[in-house]
Amino acid sequence: MGNEIDVHLGKRLRRRRRLLGLTQQQLAGACGVRFQQIQKYECGANRISAARLWQLSEALEVPVAYFYDGLSAAEQERAAACESGGEVLASKETLDLIRAYYQLGERPRRRLLDLAKSLNGDSEHG
Repeated sequence: MGNEIDVHLGKRLRRRRRLLGLTQQQLAGACGVRFQQIQKYECGANRISAARLWQLSEALEVPVAYFYDGLSAAEQERAAACESGGEVLASKETLDLIRAYYQLGERPRRRLLDLAKSLNGDSEHG
């Protein structure tokens, strides 16, 4: 099941679709997906990508920001962080770290992971 942001976006999607009198099938056709995908978006089971959110905003004649209305500031920051996650993974520093990590043996990798978790205040290991 999706997190609270996915559920919120789905509720906003359903609200706007219904306000315009569109069926899930009609909206799906406008975005080039099957109606089942719209169902999954609306209940928060599937995450809506940035590109799909743009298509939905165009089809529903609202700005992308419409979907985020009503989220707390903390939730909006988390949503922005999730959307920029691809940029973090594409950075040179991240790629260098991943390469170095996988050049280590299993035991040093495990110790490094435990160290990173402890520095982040994460007490769960595993």
